[in-house]
Amino acid sequence: MGGARLATSGLVVPPQVSAPPKVAAASWLVADLDTGEVLGGCGPHEYATPASVQKLLLAATMLPRLDPAEEVTITAGDLDIEPGSSAVGLVAGGRYRVETLWLGLLLRSGNEVANALARLGGGPDGMAGGLRAMNEQAKLLGAYQTHAATPSGLDGPGQFTSAYDLALIARACFADGHFRQYVATREADIPAQPKQRAKGFSIDNDNQLLYHYPGALGGKTGYTDLARHTYVGAAERNGRRLVVTLLGADVIDQRGWQQGAALLDWGFALPRDASVGVLVRPGTTTASAPPASVPPQALPGGASGAEQTGRGALAGQLRSASYVVLAVGLTVLVGALIGRRRRLRTAGRGPTPRG
Repeated sequence: MGGARLATSGLVVPPQVSAPPKVAAASWLVADLDTGEVLGGCGPHEYATPASVQKLLLAATMLPRLDPAEEVTITAGDLDIEPGSSAVGLVAGGRYRVETLWLGLLLRSGNEVANALARLGGGPDGMAGGLRAMNEQAKLLGAYQTHAATPSGLDGPGQFTSAYDLALIARACFADGHFRQYVATREADIPAQPKQRAKGFSIDNDNQLLYHYPGALGGKTGYTDLARHTYVGAAERNGRRLVVTLLGADVIDQRGWQQGAALLDWGFALPRDASVGVLVRPGTTTASAPPASVPPQALPGGASGAEQTGRGALAGQLRSASYVVLAVGLTVLVGALIGRRRRLRTAGRGPTPRG
């Protein structure tokens, strides 16, 4: 999808250009938002889990369906999210404009907001209909390596995407004027709800690219223990608009947005005719998913987790090779413990077996 050169699990860049900066993301892609030309990438079609950048697919699906001026009611079901996961702070029974919901989704990554938007745009089937619409939208965009199991991006079995697919989705989002307005907003007010005795408050945009990168247009951050850090960011320089997507990034000396900023700098330095592929236009392809290795967590019944901030999990940090090392280490440890237990029993100091 997008050209033969993109069918690689490794690095792909135009010939005779400077090497891209080294980043900790497992896969990434830089593309031109306007022409659709792909400037470079690493494992652009490798499967990964999205975390909250999944909310861009929700936006691409629901923005045309929902009137931003309409006032809607938040339900208790909308607030049913993983404890400790990202939330704006909406209240059950509260009345909010759809525009306010979009700001809560894109500035503060509100998972309760994602539930509400999927439900509102899902028709008679509610959230289930919203998820179905999201997956239909992914296929329309040519994002055949993307499947949504949750509207928020919280990990769920059978949920996956790729750096290439995220660029397709981001391009569709930035083509929408309302999206461009929301995603570039730095601060917004959430109105008070007198009937629920809830005070009004302000939220700010958690995408630091907006504050630190000249020409930043906006984007979306994401994190779960399983997905690691994920990021989508866009910027404009000298009349040229580029988008960067990252998946599976660890934060060592650079946060996700900083890795994205470094790749954007590299992209802007390339000639305008530099290309290794193209972002397909919506509705122009009918191919099935490209052959690739789907990660275990993306299969039905696979692992799931909750989106959190500032907390890492060993299982999420380990890459495939690390699992092998861990398994060998555990085998050695278990063998040592069994041997010690036997020696203790022989000396009369071991625990008494139950049963």
